[in-house]
Amino acid sequence: MAELATIARPYAEALFKAAGAQAADACVWLDELAVIASQDPLQAFAADPKVRAEQVFDVIVGIMKASLPDIGRNFLRTVIDNDRVAALPEIARQFRERVNAQRGVADATVESAFPIDDGQLQELQGVLEKRFGRQLRLQVQLRPELIGGVRVVVGDEVLDTSVKARLEQMRVALTA
Repeated sequence: MAELATIARPYAEALFKAAGAQAADACVWLDELAVIASQDPLQAFAADPKVRAEQVFDVIVGIMKASLPDIGRNFLRTVIDNDRVAALPEIARQFRERVNAQRGVADATVESAFPIDDGQLQELQGVLEKRFGRQLRLQVQLRPELIGGVRVVVGDEVLDTSVKARLEQMRVALTA
């Protein structure tokens, strides 16, 4: 995974610099490219030595729902020409991190054992934004194995208040 991150970094940086003020708009089409590129059949198609780069480009652009601006077309051609289609999801992730940092926002994943309604989510968002010191864009995932509570992941920071984590802490304390 570290190798893929290393490969993706210069592409994400270059696109971020090239996109300039339109970086937020670029997130839309780049995220769509990442979803398309993450599909195993497309990766196999792109890796096939019998397939030309132009064919891969045409297939990806044909699948896209959003229109691809000129900067996106040039970027996609560069990625395909350098055999980096598999790196597109990581490029998109790193690009979004740069856009979020520019805006003072971070993506956060809230893992919960139970569904969280909108009111609870708004309250939780306020608490988490104070805790992490920045505006957060929350995404909720259900994880019944947590038993109760929540686990929040913001970048490389984790706040785990789940029952599962507390039980694990008690187990460690009792066996120490």
